[in-house]
Amino acid sequence: MVRGKKTGDSQSQTESQSRSRTSELAGQLAAPVRAFMATEAGSAGLLLAAVAVALIWANSPWSEAYTSLWHTEASIAIGDARLSMDLSHWVNDGLMALFFFVIGLEVRYEISVGSLNDRRRIVIPGLAGLGGMLVPVLLYLAVAPGGEAAQAWGVVIGTDTAFMLGALAVVGPRFVTQLRVFLLAITVIDDIVAVTVIGLVYSGSISVPELIAALVLGVILSALTRFGVWRAAPYVLVVLVLWFAVLYAGLHASIAGMLGGLLIPSRNPSREGVDQATRLFRAFRQSPRADVGKTARKGLQKAVSVNERLQTMLHPWSSYVIVPVFALANAGVDLRDGVLTNALTSPLTWAVVVGLVAGKPLGIWGGAVLGARAGLGKLPTGVGQGHVLGGGALSGIGFTVSLLIVGLAFEDQVARTEATVGVLLAALFASLLGWLVFRLAARRGQTDADLPRYLDRPVDPEHDHILGPVDAPLTLVEYGDFECHFCARATGVTKELRQRFGDRFRYVFRHLPLPDVHPHAELAARAAVAAAAQGRFWEMHDLLYEHQDALEYEDTAGYAIDLGLDMERFLHDIDDDRTAERVREDAASAEASGVRGAPTFFIGERRHTGPYDAGTLARELEEYAAAQSGAHRAD
Repeated sequence: MVRGKKTGDSQSQTESQSRSRTSELAGQLAAPVRAFMATEAGSAGLLLAAVAVALIWANSPWSEAYTSLWHTEASIAIGDARLSMDLSHWVNDGLMALFFFVIGLEVRYEISVGSLNDRRRIVIPGLAGLGGMLVPVLLYLAVAPGGEAAQAWGVVIGTDTAFMLGALAVVGPRFVTQLRVFLLAITVIDDIVAVTVIGLVYSGSISVPELIAALVLGVILSALTRFGVWRAAPYVLVVLVLWFAVLYAGLHASIAGMLGGLLIPSRNPSREGVDQATRLFRAFRQSPRADVGKTARKGLQKAVSVNERLQTMLHPWSSYVIVPVFALANAGVDLRDGVLTNALTSPLTWAVVVGLVAGKPLGIWGGAVLGARAGLGKLPTGVGQGHVLGGGALSGIGFTVSLLIVGLAFEDQVARTEATVGVLLAALFASLLGWLVFRLAARRGQTDADLPRYLDRPVDPEHDHILGPVDAPLTLVEYGDFECHFCARATGVTKELRQRFGDRFRYVFRHLPLPDVHPHAELAARAAVAAAAQGRFWEMHDLLYEHQDALEYEDTAGYAIDLGLDMERFLHDIDDDRTAERVREDAASAEASGVRGAPTFFIGERRHTGPYDAGTLARELEEYAAAQSGAHRAD
């Protein structure tokens, strides 16, 4: 008990240091989602710079150069085939198709294996997303004048994810991971509806033969995976031809991008694929030849889906190049000679502002709260109504999609300018409103919008499964599942850490069976607890991981025989309610500690984020030890 008290004291001493580390923010997310969030938020500054350059250039003595640049013709010709557009259309119809292709890949990933894979988790973001489009449209139509302006209601339906995440990082709470996931799910729905609206409402006349060709190409793209095509090049080639077909069919090219991304499936790495990649990599280490290295690289590529590989390759280009170039081409509004004054007095400008700034937070907050109160779902852990309202306010930053629809919806240059000014003002006002809402929510106790980051139940030598000296200064806690292949891989990591740190290190295993995906995991956990009652937990632990494909009841009994356990006692204990309760206690502590999957590691009391290879964990353990030592010296 004295040991437990000491651990609690050290936690309080180091908590402020640990919480200052922004790398903890998204640790419970899948790697593609973490990369998506980091890139989107990081590109917001570049996007703002592009907007500033466009506005300054368009209102400078060199404004004619700005206009003439984007009206410069550029052509691609292959034989007699020729495609010619000015630079503005190349940006809006070409680069933005690639932008929406990346969006489509991300949407397909989320639907296949990400946050939208579970229907129970999609209901509330879905209702919030629908509310966040319906209410803005109604407010816009209530304020906008008739005629061409009334047809431009699509301007207020979208959210600029890069701007929104960047603003959230500046004006939101310190820790907002759960809110980010929630808002990301909403923007996925936004993007799907926005592209559909662009295709159905703001495209030109339709050419049937090219449309049929586009549909056939979509079928071919979908069939590539069924035929086991794992290289990215065939997918890219089909999407490129699909873009030409959609463009000549009279639809906006964003349709080709989104459709192409949606038709490239994503999957979790298979056990067989990972094992094969591991064997090939080991072969390269033993024989570092070019041909062996080429084979190993192919094995690594096969282990990861085409969807994720394309995301990794294209997403930085989308965020750091395409979106800023789009802003540079579309945000340059000449506000001189009374244009700004006229825009500020125009009902169209304020219809856009009201739709985005007032409609987005009201719609998102209303959809989420009403859905939760109706029992259709619940808000993510750590996310309060104030967080939802603040995130909804920042979702009023429509920018990219809004400016794209402005260019499609308005032929009249004056109306286009007024709507563009409305989009820019909405971005400013939405950011300020989000800041205000988050400050008010914080005063009401709604601060961090994040999962718990610290171990809910301190390590207890009398209760926990501990390997190593019970009073060792370095502690690694793992929440594991005996049927999880990646948990089995992690056992080699812990052995390496024990060899490295010796008696300074203790390893704690806690049970987190995931019966929805591993039907035998709970039985295996009970078998380990039953073996622990006879002092043989770690032996059973190793056997269960070594035989993950054989975890039926009779298999666990066979392992108990191999270990020489008292079989009558083992069979009684494995079915005892107290054994099941012991497993549930660990699972409950995982939930309370912010654990959302296995394996999850804690360095001391703090949840580890990112890779869990031996080198990374060793470095984190050493940093933890240094922080502990510094805290003791401060005392």
